Amino acid sequence: MLTNSSPADSRDMCCSTWSRVNSRAYLFAKRCMDVIGAATALLIISPLLLGVAVAIKLTSPGPVFYRQLRLGRDARPFYMLKFRSMRKDADAMRAQLAEFNEADGPVFKIRSDPRVTPVGRFIRKYSIDELPQLWHVLVGTMSLVGPRPPIPEEVASYEEWHKRRLTVKPGLTCIWQVQGRSDVSFDEWMRMDIEYIETRSLLLDIKLLLKTVPAVLGGRGAY
Repeated sequence: MLTNSSPADSRDMCCSTWSRVNSRAYLFAKRCMDVIGAATALLIISPLLLGVAVAIKLTSPGPVFYRQLRLGRDARPFYMLKFRSMRKDADAMRAQLAEFNEADGPVFKIRSDPRVTPVGRFIRKYSIDELPQLWHVLVGTMSLVGPRPPIPEEVASYEEWHKRRLTVKPGLTCIWQVQGRSDVSFDEWMRMDIEYIETRSLLLDIKLLLKTVPAVLGGRGAY
């Protein structure tokens, strides 16, 4: 039996179909950019990665890399890699330093964290410690652009609206990284991530990647 549909219904159906096609095209293009960008970057900066690894090993006891449990899209857990920038017993010392936390919300940040090594202070200032995460981008766990992956303890304290940032793949950089990083409040950081989710496009991703370079070199909000 045939049913009559109004012109408005037809328009809504067409818009919905176009939206789905447009979303798939964006995600495909974004994944291509991630693979090409991460592979190219890893190849170009491989001497830097080697130099940082040697510097960490020679100046501080412990492993070169730090593996930390993070939550990705839809709160899927994965172990994220970073160059180790702190003492090897840094996690055990966190409870002792809780009263010195300078961040609001569930995030833990200390501007002059005593756990950070001399090499660690340099690589954190310029986000060099995050470069191993290009591997996660290459294999598809992360993206070049997207909200930063949180630790489970932070998510446990999220308000309901904060959890929306978990609906997309996490990334190396986003609006927060280019607009102050640790200098902005926790809720403002969450609003920036949600703004990205609501307005994301390939053009916005490219703009954020280009803005990330001067933001990282400036070192603002990095500690």
